[in-house]
Amino acid sequence: MGGVFPEATVFLPFVFAVVVIAVTPGPDMTFFLGRALSAGRSAGLAAVAGAATGLLVHTVMVAVGISALIVAAPTAFFALKVAGALYLLWLAFQAIRHGSALRLPSGPVPRAGLVGTWASGAAINILNPKVALFFLTFLPQFVSAADPHAAAKLFVLGSVFILLGTAINLAIVLVADRFASGMRGNPRIARVLDWLFASIFTAFAARLLFARAH
Repeated sequence: MGGVFPEATVFLPFVFAVVVIAVTPGPDMTFFLGRALSAGRSAGLAAVAGAATGLLVHTVMVAVGISALIVAAPTAFFALKVAGALYLLWLAFQAIRHGSALRLPSGPVPRAGLVGTWASGAAINILNPKVALFFLTFLPQFVSAADPHAAAKLFVLGSVFILLGTAINLAIVLVADRFASGMRGNPRIARVLDWLFASIFTAFAARLLFARAH
């Protein structure tokens, strides 16, 4: 693989990380599962589509913004990657310390049409500064400042993140009842995912920081 598509040595670890991130419970999963369980499968699918739309907005912003940063200030791009590595370490620590158990709403969820549910899903990601910060720090870890196709690769990586995550989320919505009951009934699954999530992010961060130290 070459050109605008990442090399296999970069792409395969990225795909593995995306899969782990997608199956680890978080705000997105809580939202679309809650909608699926309270308002039906169609509402859950609309919520997933909205969340994907929000991530697409962040992908475009990161691809455009980071490519401009590389051209204007390569040193600042390096600083961003180091800061991103430290942020990934912090996320790993938070996952182990606090966990990511699924927290579905216990009371009634306000009814909304499919368009409203889609808009809510999009807004949850577009307006969430943590999502923006995550994309800003996670995607650049897989791109070099010297790569002439950096902007295109960032967009490809973001698109793969969205496509894989959406496919997994759609599958979860289709078996929402069983998935939710399984996660509730066996919290050890969530803890295994937390440790896997933390291990991946720690490895990415350590690789970057160690490589830059030599």
